[in-house]
Amino acid sequence: MNETLVNIQNLTKVFSPHGPPALKDINATFVKGKIIGLVGPDGAGKTTLIRLIAGLLLPTQGEITVNKYDTIRDSEYVHYLTSYMPQKFGLYEDLTVMQNLNLYADLRNVKGEERKETFEKLLKFTGLAPFTSRLARALSGGMKQKLGLACALIKKPMLLLLDEPSVGIDPISRRELWKMVYALVDEGITILWSTAYLDEAEKCYSVLLLINGTLHYNGDPKELTHRAQDRVFKITNIAGDRRKILYEVLEEKNVIDGVIQGRDLRILLREKPSTLPVIDALHIEKAVPRFEDGFIDMLGGGPGGKSALAEKAPVVKGPTKTVIVADKLTKKFGSFTAVHQISFEVPKGEIFGLLGPNGAGKTTAFKMLCGLLTPTEGKALVNGVDLQEAPGIARSHIGYMSQKFSLYGSLSVAQNLTFFAGIYNLKTGKKREAIQKMVEIFNLKQYLDQTADALPLGFKQRLSLACANMHHPEVLFLDEPTSGVDPITRREFWNHINGLVGKEVTIMVTTHFMEEADYCDRIALIYQGKIINMNTPNALKEEVKSAQTPNPTLEDAFVEMIKDYDTQNPA
Repeated sequence: MNETLVNIQNLTKVFSPHGPPALKDINATFVKGKIIGLVGPDGAGKTTLIRLIAGLLLPTQGEITVNKYDTIRDSEYVHYLTSYMPQKFGLYEDLTVMQNLNLYADLRNVKGEERKETFEKLLKFTGLAPFTSRLARALSGGMKQKLGLACALIKKPMLLLLDEPSVGIDPISRRELWKMVYALVDEGITILWSTAYLDEAEKCYSVLLLINGTLHYNGDPKELTHRAQDRVFKITNIAGDRRKILYEVLEEKNVIDGVIQGRDLRILLREKPSTLPVIDALHIEKAVPRFEDGFIDMLGGGPGGKSALAEKAPVVKGPTKTVIVADKLTKKFGSFTAVHQISFEVPKGEIFGLLGPNGAGKTTAFKMLCGLLTPTEGKALVNGVDLQEAPGIARSHIGYMSQKFSLYGSLSVAQNLTFFAGIYNLKTGKKREAIQKMVEIFNLKQYLDQTADALPLGFKQRLSLACANMHHPEVLFLDEPTSGVDPITRREFWNHINGLVGKEVTIMVTTHFMEEADYCDRIALIYQGKIINMNTPNALKEEVKSAQTPNPTLEDAFVEMIKDYDTQNPA
């Protein structure tokens, strides 16, 4: 019999008397020893709910109990039973791995032999034993998440609250994290897992879907997936421009969502058709629905295919065919080689993806190609201009959106826009016009006086993309542009990216979200500072096809190729 651990009754949380409630009339229960998924668009109230369950916020109305202890009246008991791994600020980056563990052990009053045994177990469990003296800030994204999990488990909890633990980590680290979580469930721990990656929600016992602070679904993820049954289709054998065809398909009245999958398109229909739909004689076949299809359907569909940013961007002119060149690029930091002799060329109007595990050298390569890092050896050229010989000329053609938000957090949205317009040398009238366009395109008007740090994640990303496009660059470098954002915001971003490519803008992108990598024309897989494979998404998937994996995903290809490289090149 399933026993209830968490009981949420008539929960409402209001932060401002003049604004809408962050959460409104939430009722839910969590079963002991299960993984509960928490999903919803950006700003839906996921983190607020987690903090209320942890007893870090007080409800405006309603109550929450954990193992029958009230989060207000019995907060000390709740804190004892619960561990919380926040999305940010869980670690002290100037402390080593061991110092972080010691700090959390002190906070949880774990001493003596118990502390020694706990550290030994957690370091083995997370694979962090060889890195105890390394500063937290020097860890890769995946290792930081593992350390955050270890700190949360210093005292074995009944309830573990994880706020988007897999954001910014690569597919291999994500699979390792899930293995660890399943092991915790086997020990009887109940886990609330908030996520922007909806393939993760499919792995949960039950799922809570929040939209604008209200609970729209609470139950088995399979049931939400099933609502899209017989309405999901795949368009294959596309001869023309798949981005243009996706745009046209999304204009069809009965099509409420569509994404690119390598050479193919995947679409969701509003209503179940009596026969297979016919779209301009394209080949179309039924596809198996996913949780994301049910999620998008419940939200009323995706954002369509239009991009106001692309509509207002000029067509990139000029005869240049090869826009980005990496020629034996190498970067060393002391005795450590971060990037070793990587070479590739990106033609005009292509989306080129850089994929690789955390710490593989992607961002280092990226920064050399943008002129933000000086290569130790080799050359980086944009539009035929060497970034070291004429950096000003080269950079005037480039827009750059960094992994950690290329924004000034203490400046307002308006001040960030003004600052970046100045950096790109826009003057008076053109400057005002560019800022106004970006405010309209990205719906930033209501946030103009807010600091960038105070923005919801989706709007931080929108502002960052707006700043990178202020001067209509011919080349756009996007370093994990949609990390942590919800599927609707991710689709909006790719509408902009696809639209800009239609205007002959050349785009280089890094991502850990493999379904997103399917949008790329070609992908270079970087590992240990080297390119170990480079091809189209479909070709990479074909390489790992086997009897065991007849229909591999790009994530399957990623993981398999890394494994093969390690087997052939043992340390």
